[in-house]
Amino acid sequence: MNDGTIRLVTIGRLLRRRWRLLAVLTVVGALAGYGTSVLFPPRYTASASVLLPGQWEERELLTQVDIATSSSVVDLAAAELGWRGVGGGELRDRVTAEAADGNIIKISGTADTPARAQRLSDQVAQQFVGFAARIAGGSTDPDAATGTEALRQKVMETNRRITDLAGAADPGQSVESVQARTSLEKLRTSLEEAMTKLDEADPASGKAGMVVMGPAVRPTDEAPPTRMQIVVAGALLFFLLGVVGHLVAARMNRRLRTEAEIAAALGSALLGTVDVPVGVPGGVPVGVPGGVPVDVPGERRVNRPDRGPLARIRRLLGADTRWDVPIPQSSGDEAGRRIRYRRVCARLRDQLPAPGRLLVVVPDGDEIALRAAGQLAAEAGGDAVLRVVEVPVDRPIVPDRDTESAALILLSADSWTAEELTGIAEACADAGHAVVGIVVAAPVRARPPRPVGGPPDDAAPDGATPAFAVRGHATGGSV
Repeated sequence: MNDGTIRLVTIGRLLRRRWRLLAVLTVVGALAGYGTSVLFPPRYTASASVLLPGQWEERELLTQVDIATSSSVVDLAAAELGWRGVGGGELRDRVTAEAADGNIIKISGTADTPARAQRLSDQVAQQFVGFAARIAGGSTDPDAATGTEALRQKVMETNRRITDLAGAADPGQSVESVQARTSLEKLRTSLEEAMTKLDEADPASGKAGMVVMGPAVRPTDEAPPTRMQIVVAGALLFFLLGVVGHLVAARMNRRLRTEAEIAAALGSALLGTVDVPVGVPGGVPVGVPGGVPVDVPGERRVNRPDRGPLARIRRLLGADTRWDVPIPQSSGDEAGRRIRYRRVCARLRDQLPAPGRLLVVVPDGDEIALRAAGQLAAEAGGDAVLRVVEVPVDRPIVPDRDTESAALILLSADSWTAEELTGIAEACADAGHAVVGIVVAAPVRARPPRPVGGPPDDAAPDGATPAFAVRGHATGGSV
């Protein structure tokens, strides 16, 4: 995956092979989201609507929205509410406003209880109406608006006083009484004309009269994000992090996948690729009959059981095997696989400088290559002497040259990095072994057994004898 693009088949393979681990991560994310929701108490939001009569342009409505959430209005609301420990600065983060259709401004307040949310939105709406009226009157001082209203009240009282004086005057038709009543009516008319001119000169007269359209409705549901939303978000976040983490790790994988890359890292020629069936019952290496003089015990299990609680957890979650390895292709019959081994033996015989023992170097932990070594020993013949050694890749140490004429490196693809293979090649050179070639083992899916009466799979197609025979005696090298 380090050079290819991420396709849907890759995502499908990841979900199919890592579904247990991803499920556990999803549950952990849900628990983390629940814990986070406990730290933040639930919030409730109530809304109050304010009607603005008259004709208003869009930019004027936006100005009124800004006024509704300004510090002047919110501070006045905070002073009226008198909540302990809650000032105007904190309330400004809880109050929002928006312009709706029909010259309506919707003011919303958020609090920790439904009752507080209702009170907050109602109080902000009332303070907004009063503050907007004072601004429209040309002053932000509450006393200025109060003075204008007081003047109107004084005029009304004066009119009533004039009416009383006119009624108390001499009802007769004397010249003095008629003149008194005429003067009082002129005074009343002058006051009414003055108030009319005052109202006409008021810039807020055309757009005054903002009305709060009833109290806010007490909320019953929590404001988003709710506890359930936080839990779902945590589960989804952990699931996506798990998927992205697997994909990033696969993209950063530096294991060599092609035969050309492996040959370049080891600095030797590729002798061929052999197939190794996977899923063999019991884990015994394929093609290791009893009596073959090779240092690979037939009773050894290929799948080494991991030990410890951590290994059991990894096995339970399905994380003990790689998910980015493609499904092995279907294998041919046994005869076809043996032909590949015989051809490798033939090329290896041509590469040997002199007859003698052959050191087969297998990276430690490469079980596919270990199986291939057993099959290669079987195809080499009963008198072949192979010394198989497993070399750790972190600190590779190859046994010193004894009676071996050369060394063969056998490994599987997509398992080792260039640095690890270079270390194995240097360890062979340091021990005095000349590497005559490389054999790559590829896992394949074995076909089901042939029906009864069919030709045996291990029969050679042409009755040929093994092409590789190195005479000597096994010394039981390290495995």
